[in-house]
Amino acid sequence: MPVTRRLRVRHRAAVFLLIAVAVPAFSEVRRRTAAPPPPFPGCTSVTGTPAVTFTRDEGRTLANVTEPLTGIGYTYGVAPLDTRGTLLSWHKSTLSISTDNGCSWRAIGDWTIDFPPAITAARGGRAFAWSDNRDFFLRYDSRGATQLKPPGSFVGVGTDRTNGDHLRAGDSTGVLWESSDAGDSWQQLSRLPPEARSLIYRFSFDPHNLDHVIAGTAVSGAFVTFDAGKNWSRTSLAEGFNVMNFAISPVDANVVWAMAVDLSSSVHAIYCSADGGRTFARVLAEAAGVTIINGPVMAAHPVDARFLYFVFGTSFQAYGTDLYRVDASGDVRVNHNSYDGVDAIAFSPLDPSLMYLGLATEKGVR
Repeated sequence: MPVTRRLRVRHRAAVFLLIAVAVPAFSEVRRRTAAPPPPFPGCTSVTGTPAVTFTRDEGRTLANVTEPLTGIGYTYGVAPLDTRGTLLSWHKSTLSISTDNGCSWRAIGDWTIDFPPAITAARGGRAFAWSDNRDFFLRYDSRGATQLKPPGSFVGVGTDRTNGDHLRAGDSTGVLWESSDAGDSWQQLSRLPPEARSLIYRFSFDPHNLDHVIAGTAVSGAFVTFDAGKNWSRTSLAEGFNVMNFAISPVDANVVWAMAVDLSSSVHAIYCSADGGRTFARVLAEAAGVTIINGPVMAAHPVDARFLYFVFGTSFQAYGTDLYRVDASGDVRVNHNSYDGVDAIAFSPLDPSLMYLGLATEKGVR
């Protein structure tokens, strides 16, 4: 064989060998690149508070909580702030903060109140805590927590997504209030019409438009406004309904969920509106396997307007808590846990599939 040909053969063999050696290495790189990302947040247990857990699968599995729940305690306040990784929670008398997406918590302070507050987040790392039907109101921001004097007993608080100083609230007498200085002072905007002057259960505010408000009452049904109360309209949940709670979709404000009792039949049910709360259709009534109580905790899905979450929980016979997901067609799914109750549902702004739950204990009840 000529020398030139022998060199060509050797060169081809060398190239083939290099390719054969390189392929496994390249495949290994591809396998490493395709590895799933680590779970978010980067913990499997919650420390520093017994009152908050999280779930990545709508409640099928819950993160372990290292501190035990004791006595009687409720957690109606859980709120992610717009400061990255920061959440607030309120359990019993204690306001706590997490700065690592809910993995660890520390106490901010304690306040003497007879009902644990809910928490409404606001722009700029701010939040407002308010105790349902009580004269308690607190502002939290970078300066710390400050207790303020509310103009009434609030039954709903809404904040302006574009301005952390601007908020509105509805009180137990049917008055709609506004503050432009982060709760330091208040001005009356409007009042529910005379036919709504029964027991006021709830004011609920459109998260993107504070002029859009819906209010629920005992016996008189629900009322909705789209102009901050200059004009109120009675909804199709009219006279003869106790309307106790709402959830307005953050994705589509036309989708409004309500929980109401038809007094003619005493049936508890979940209703849905597709026109901003003017008209409602019943989508799910209490039945075997579905328990709907007066004013359950409700939360609209953060990115999918089709879904609502609500809960039923009790310590009776150590039943635990059912976390339901329902859509407008009435299709319902349920996941169960052993806690005495879930008092709050919130979603991570960084990962909408991550759900935070405020936990209740009634171990002190005999």
